[in-house]
Amino acid sequence: MKADLHIHSTVSDGSDTIEQLIDAARKTGLDAIAVTDHDTMSHLSQIPDAAGIKVTAGVEISSVCRKTNIKAHILGYSIQKPEIITALTLPLLEARDRNSEKQADILIRHGFAIDTDKLARADGKYLYKQHIMALLVSTGQVPEMFGDFYKKTFKQGGICAFDIEYIDVQDAVKAVKEAGGLAVLAHPGQQQNFRLIPELVKAGLDGLELNHHSHGEKDKETIKDCAGEYSLFLTGGSDYHGKYEPQTFGIGDFLSDESGVRAIC
Repeated sequence: MKADLHIHSTVSDGSDTIEQLIDAARKTGLDAIAVTDHDTMSHLSQIPDAAGIKVTAGVEISSVCRKTNIKAHILGYSIQKPEIITALTLPLLEARDRNSEKQADILIRHGFAIDTDKLARADGKYLYKQHIMALLVSTGQVPEMFGDFYKKTFKQGGICAFDIEYIDVQDAVKAVKEAGGLAVLAHPGQQQNFRLIPELVKAGLDGLELNHHSHGEKDKETIKDCAGEYSLFLTGGSDYHGKYEPQTFGIGDFLSDESGVRAIC
């Protein structure tokens, strides 16, 4: 069974609608996908009937280990009580929106023409910096989404290089479990947070994301070793964001391990 279990839509910081994602998955010959938008379960009620392909709603919770300040994203699948996830993540969505509004205001003060009413928003409500960049590119004020302007402005100590406080990773795992779901550590090789796995297992962690564009062979070996040691299943996915991420791959280019498919689909 071919399944891409890590995809983002316009409900968070993806540039493609859920319908567009499903169409792309069908054309690629996938059997299943999971829409894992950031810090929301709103897409649960927005997934249409997709004959011929299984579509599930997951979540990716933006979190951090408060003790070590190591970032760790938690994927949640098979959520039975979405209201528990919403109670945890809604303050984060609202904080991100305020943060991005502040970034837009700073850019306006520095001479950029930004009509905030014309900015795309996640789920029609929440502003991300990707939405700001997309407008700047579409209006010809900057040449590309993730070039020098982005790096110098939103990274490297730039005028918009500030972020929000993420959810504690232990709370993220516990919320997924309390909601009746399966908790998976997303792209541990990308964030090099392997040292967190033993404590997350104690909190209820069920799986690790193996197949991800950021993972090298050494990362994959470490992930497989940890999965074997702690009896965790393995997943995978493209982490597709469309034009809102600097990626050259598409839906279905990274697939879940069979153990993750059996657990989730």
